[in-house]
Amino acid sequence: MAQNKLSINKAIRILELFAFERLNKTQISKLLNLSRGTVIKYVQLYEKSELTYTDLFLFKKKEVISSINDVKRKVKTTGRHLRVTALFPMLHESIRKGDTNFKQFWAGYFKNENNGYQYTQFLDKYHKWRISKGIKKITFNRWKINEIEPHDLEILNKWRLSTDRNRWEKSIAILGLYEGEHITVISKKIERSIRTIKKWVDSLSEKGIEGIDLRRTRVIPANVKEQMEEKSKNIMKLLHEPPSLHNINRTSWSLKSLTMAYKEYYGVPISMTTISRYIHEKGYTFKRAKVVLTSPDPDYRSKLLNIQKILSNLKENEKFFSIDEYGPTAIKIRGGRTYTHSGASSTVPQYQISKGSLICTTALELSTNQITNFYSDKKNTTEMIKLLMMLLTQYKTEERIFLSWDAASWHASKELDKKLAEINDDEYRKKNNTPYVELAPLPSSAQFLNVIESVFSGMAKAIIHNSNYRSVEECKNAIDRYFLERNLAFIKNPKRAGKKIWGQEVVKPVFNDSNACKNPNYR
Repeated sequence: MAQNKLSINKAIRILELFAFERLNKTQISKLLNLSRGTVIKYVQLYEKSELTYTDLFLFKKKEVISSINDVKRKVKTTGRHLRVTALFPMLHESIRKGDTNFKQFWAGYFKNENNGYQYTQFLDKYHKWRISKGIKKITFNRWKINEIEPHDLEILNKWRLSTDRNRWEKSIAILGLYEGEHITVISKKIERSIRTIKKWVDSLSEKGIEGIDLRRTRVIPANVKEQMEEKSKNIMKLLHEPPSLHNINRTSWSLKSLTMAYKEYYGVPISMTTISRYIHEKGYTFKRAKVVLTSPDPDYRSKLLNIQKILSNLKENEKFFSIDEYGPTAIKIRGGRTYTHSGASSTVPQYQISKGSLICTTALELSTNQITNFYSDKKNTTEMIKLLMMLLTQYKTEERIFLSWDAASWHASKELDKKLAEINDDEYRKKNNTPYVELAPLPSSAQFLNVIESVFSGMAKAIIHNSNYRSVEECKNAIDRYFLERNLAFIKNPKRAGKKIWGQEVVKPVFNDSNACKNPNYR
């Protein structure tokens, strides 16, 4: 009953219709849209059980089905079934050892057994017996390779890492068979027929590794070889000359300009594909000059090492903040990358009347990835002191907090230094229960080290690009929601800055001297 697809509710319904409503089996099968054989099976089991019709009311549905299952288990097994089942352990062991196969064993059984099972029935009984005993199916892999020469094995391992598809296929097939993988599985993996793989195995056993690496060696005539070498030299001569010498108004060569110059200078046409191949053979490739962000600060290394030392030794009751201001940014129609129908194009007016502007003063705590922000009218020391007081209130249970910002004038003013001295005074800290504040300034002109820039870039890409906010307030609400959702994401899934960051930041917000956190296109 447990293996039957019929639901418990439907099985109980059959019994109720038969016991209470006195319907016959045909009527029940039509009413429940079931086969008559299924209805007969359940009715017979019910009649053989010790259940009464009142039990259908008193017992739970599962208890009724359990009682019927007990009846099914008590059905006597035929003698023929018992005799064939007794042979299966011996059959399984003989097949595992390779002493016989199913067909041979069945032939002997059928000859000696009166009214024995046919071959397909015999196999079905065997597999049901094997599954009931939890015995794994015996698989045969007569194409398994038992031994490969060490030299050949080394070559095959190199082929497996090769970009040559033909050699890769052969190495995967041979090494797979050597490691015991079945030939059918390998065939599907490399999308080659079993017949082809067998040919490779035969060639390997007869001729060795050279037997399966059947490559036609292209014989190049001497005169053609000379022409190819001459072409290569001529292309290199052109490549080392400026395009202006050949009356081409370019500062660097392109494949098209090289093709034109070659035909003009040597009087022989040549394709861009041929030129590209010759250039790559000589080890040349097109590369773009990188724009490198650098800092002129003479104390760059010492400031960087100080910050890295603080971060590497940051305690549980200490917090490190990366601080900067986003903006001022004008509220107007913004362009950006977005999914657009191939037949349509988006445009942004070049000249617009701004709906206002905003400055978002922001601090990113690196150990918890939590953002603290507010909006300012100006960038000055007063706003920095306001942020400082907010952080002291928000993180008053900490022992020490570190503030890291760039070398802007309002980050290093006398007024700010005076305020820091005041709040770090022992009497002030004891009275207000505030942490000690320590500055860890970034080197000058080193915005690429400021981790908060990465968050700004991700925020701009998510909610500033492709925007058309109706007012400054609407834009502020979008920014606040962005930071709130980001903070909640890291509260639910705590991660230190440096691993997978929520949002679409340009780089992971980890303090790293190789980072270029600020992308000018996102501001």
